[in-house]
Amino acid sequence: MARHASALGALLLDDRFDGEVYPNEPMSRHTTYRIGGPARYLVRADSVGALRHVVERAEECGVPWMCVGRGSNLLVADEGYQGVIITLGRDFRTMRYDEEASRFFVGAGVPLSSVVQEAFKRSLAGLEFAVGTPGTIGGALRMNAGSRSEWLGSRVVAVTTYSPKEGLRRRPGSEISWGYRSTSFAPNEVIVECELAVEPADPFFIRGKMEASLARRKKTQPLGKPSCGSVFKNPEGDSAGRLIEEIGMKGARVGGAQVSEVHANFIVNEGDATAHDVKELIETIQAKVKQAYGIELTPEVRFLGFE
Repeated sequence: MARHASALGALLLDDRFDGEVYPNEPMSRHTTYRIGGPARYLVRADSVGALRHVVERAEECGVPWMCVGRGSNLLVADEGYQGVIITLGRDFRTMRYDEEASRFFVGAGVPLSSVVQEAFKRSLAGLEFAVGTPGTIGGALRMNAGSRSEWLGSRVVAVTTYSPKEGLRRRPGSEISWGYRSTSFAPNEVIVECELAVEPADPFFIRGKMEASLARRKKTQPLGKPSCGSVFKNPEGDSAGRLIEEIGMKGARVGGAQVSEVHANFIVNEGDATAHDVKELIETIQAKVKQAYGIELTPEVRFLGFE
């Protein structure tokens, strides 16, 4: 591992590399949980060329890698991650609007909230449901952010991705399978850019939908404490939060991790939670819901660095 890591490091420490490299970077600085041990390398790739170079070298060296956004649905082990974490910088953080086509062209590193606000400023409808959703466009697309009735994938005209074997690839949104909190993107497929369809609408209608959505979030979600958002996907025809509350686990605690008193499908960091605390609480909830209802809750949170 040391030999391979040094070979990778030689590329990353090259002055010509278009980005920044942070060895042994604590992932607690890069997740909304504020939890996580160090990544062997955290790399900010500022161009497609830099992304390609770091991925290709990691693949050649047999070093694991993952591209992340703002870490809003990520739980990193306390021991960290013995691989490369890639974030998308400069060239992936651009956004433009084509008035003739009524479409946004958005880099995967752009915060979803920025696109929602830009659409609102231009009186464009179609993204109001995403107001208040954390994370980047890339992360939101990978998990198809939204609800069962409104989701980001329904707005995708086209998406451009990069993968080690296929390089850059642009596909119509219709070629992607958009499910509830799921997509057909391959695990090693990095979303680079997307094209989103919107339409002109009454600004008061847009504002009303956004304000209603924000009010609902503030009332029903523990927004003031570090979390990863919803921990589990809702089972078909039911609510994960309801099931967890019914088995008496609302407020349950392991170390510094607690099932929120506001919404049972949130696990919050009370200040000193470890990744182990959160994972143990997740597994306990899964076991108790399975025992009580025969339902296997599927986590939305992505686990990184765990055995």
